[in-house]
Amino acid sequence: MSEFKQGKILPVDISDEISKSYLTYAMTVIVGRALPDVRDGLKPAHRRILYAMSQMGLAPNKSYQKSARTVGEVLGKYHPHGDIVVYDTMVRMAQDFNIRYPLVDGHGNFGSIDGDSAAAMRYTEARLEHITLELLRDLDKETVDFKPNFDEQLKEPVVLPARYPNLLVNGSSGIAVGMATNIPPHNLGEVIDGCVALIDNPDLTIEELIEVIPGPDFPTGGFIMGRDEIHKAYRTGRGVLKVRAKTRIEQMRNGKSRIVVTELPYNVNKARMIEKIAHIVRDKKVEGITDLRDESDRDGIRVVIELRRDVDPNVVLNRLYKNSQLQESFGIIMLALINNEPKVMNLKKMLGHYVDHQKEVVRRRTKYLLKKAEDRAHILEGYRIALDNIDEVIKLIKASKTVEVAKNGLITNFGLSEIQAKAILEMRLQRLTGLERDKIEEEYKSLLKEIARLQSILNNELLLLQIIKDELLAVRDKFADDRRTEIIAAEGEIDVIDLIADEDVVVTITHKGYIKRQSLSEYSSQRRGGRGRTGFKSKDKDFVEQLFISTTHHQLLVFSNRGIMYRVPIYQIPESGRHSRGVLIQNITALKRGEKIMATMPIKSFDDYKYLLTSTRKGFVKRTLCTEYESMRLGGLIAVNLQDDDELIGVKLTNGENDILIGTYHGKVIRFPESQIRPMGRATRGVSGIMLSGDDAVVEMDVITANSAVLSVTANGYGKRTDSSEFRQQNRYGKGVILMKTNEITGHVVGFKVIEDGNDVMMITESGIIIRVAVDEIPSYGRNTRGVRLQNLETDDKIVAIARIAINESKK
Repeated sequence: MSEFKQGKILPVDISDEISKSYLTYAMTVIVGRALPDVRDGLKPAHRRILYAMSQMGLAPNKSYQKSARTVGEVLGKYHPHGDIVVYDTMVRMAQDFNIRYPLVDGHGNFGSIDGDSAAAMRYTEARLEHITLELLRDLDKETVDFKPNFDEQLKEPVVLPARYPNLLVNGSSGIAVGMATNIPPHNLGEVIDGCVALIDNPDLTIEELIEVIPGPDFPTGGFIMGRDEIHKAYRTGRGVLKVRAKTRIEQMRNGKSRIVVTELPYNVNKARMIEKIAHIVRDKKVEGITDLRDESDRDGIRVVIELRRDVDPNVVLNRLYKNSQLQESFGIIMLALINNEPKVMNLKKMLGHYVDHQKEVVRRRTKYLLKKAEDRAHILEGYRIALDNIDEVIKLIKASKTVEVAKNGLITNFGLSEIQAKAILEMRLQRLTGLERDKIEEEYKSLLKEIARLQSILNNELLLLQIIKDELLAVRDKFADDRRTEIIAAEGEIDVIDLIADEDVVVTITHKGYIKRQSLSEYSSQRRGGRGRTGFKSKDKDFVEQLFISTTHHQLLVFSNRGIMYRVPIYQIPESGRHSRGVLIQNITALKRGEKIMATMPIKSFDDYKYLLTSTRKGFVKRTLCTEYESMRLGGLIAVNLQDDDELIGVKLTNGENDILIGTYHGKVIRFPESQIRPMGRATRGVSGIMLSGDDAVVEMDVITANSAVLSVTANGYGKRTDSSEFRQQNRYGKGVILMKTNEITGHVVGFKVIEDGNDVMMITESGIIIRVAVDEIPSYGRNTRGVRLQNLETDDKIVAIARIAINESKK
């Protein structure tokens, strides 16, 4: 050991020193440069650029500023590295072919998909995009931690609040030391729907999440070939996708054909791709191409490949996929930083960490707002004390020689805090007017309500989660767009639906829940006056309650009393013979124990309808856009959020212009336009449709149709028809009017049906007795009557349900 200048030379093991130094370097690159944070999906350079631009006031509604000014701000304050690195990073965040939802709004030449470089930073200008404000929102409300910048003169955020899951939405790529990340971009609407689904059900499986987030969505569009690798990547965090250009084959006037490329695989340079195709044509790896040109313009990509007359364009196209960049591989590595540790995550864990981040953000923001509200309320309380004792306060202030004396006098004489006393001394004389005093009282009362609301959020996890959902859905409604990348079956990977012949079928559902399908050809046409064919052999006093014609490519929606919607492809309904009653519908759905089917409806798509209407036993009604139900999960989809002691009793598809009829156990009914129910999301309870009293409950909900009547039936077998015009239109949540006079003789109302001439109804009793009645044979009476006896019942027997017979079955 020897002295060296003013220090000492210490012997060290070189392998240990190299190992330690290299590890330090590796962690610096991993944490400080190459990998994104799972919470906001940004690397430090990206985060610093966006934060610096926000501090410079480069909002979307402000004028552009020179890129050189932004780069200088970032270098001088937050990121002391090369200016080219910072500018290139900012340029990439502005390129709509590189990033799915650009974060920087560039003005000038920011490069092209042909690989052209951006103009120098002294020529271009930039500002923030609108969606970037959602990453930065509430940054000033102590939602995240700040740390000192490199020279400890300023502060910078450790992470951004990020009101949408940017890591999945825009993806990320980077090479660290000994590891790399490559997360593909996704569709904003799908990812937010996945977050909401995970919040609603933390036990959601990855398979159920995949039904909401089907796969990546690249900014350049194209096709993803096959779903297996997507599912593998979402389950394990790693996978390799095959991404293909979008092409079409066009016939030319001279009898020749051409291949037109309109969308490219992600990260493919168009100019290099064309050059590569020219090389393989020259090397005769692909033959039959006579011309190759780029006709792309500001309206989109158009690369034209003309072919000889004697070649098959599909063969040429397949060879181009194999030998050129018309088809590329995209390796997925879902690696990001969790608490500064790099980890590979599956889809659910990645979304879960984001949701946890949002919980922290909303909780910290709420605490900040609560502190501000409490501080302001404290000052207002001081104002109120001063105003109540204004003469004494003024006298004390006038008699005080200094401000300090006056402040101490206020604290001593009126029990004020130092903050309150200081605020009173700074109060302007105009606050003593009557109008200003009223404003102080109104502000104080409003603050007390706000304080109570903020405290309830901190004390109730469900309220906090609902706020996160509402904010996510607000971002989705504002910024979500259509999917650009299509996911299609790969060679050798066939979708099951493609194997099913699209044929017309007849589906029948019985009252006891047996379902079957038959080919429509079995119901061949007959001459008038024929006897018809048996479509169902009755057992155990069962009967066909629904009959409809559909196709094997359509869907059946099934709604349970617990408010869950299940979807069953028609082709999955077992095909049965004419005399068979089929299988229980519970056997082909994921109904859980304790659930029973309340409604079913076949549907090709929701395009023919606008809203889905639901009603519950406790009188809550809800109107939801049909598009909210288009996604599907294996375990069912929440159609309505129910209280523990409530249940779903009715579901209808509407066009938004109908009148609704809701009837109760004690014979009340209300009619009101569905427009009085504002549209709301699936996982909500809805609004009150009718005011219930005592033990009354809703028994039925239906939609009024033109020239219809209402058939009402009681437990003891009484019933009547009443013209629908007798039920006047009212406002929602009224007590309604009398549907039917009930007493001990008639018993309570079992249900009602909106009917038309020619309909039949079935009445079912507790003991299983069934009677079928043509509605034309039932007398018509006014509302305030009990009707006539429709069925003679044995002692202690009661009618428990009524059903409208399927029209086709009634006519058969």
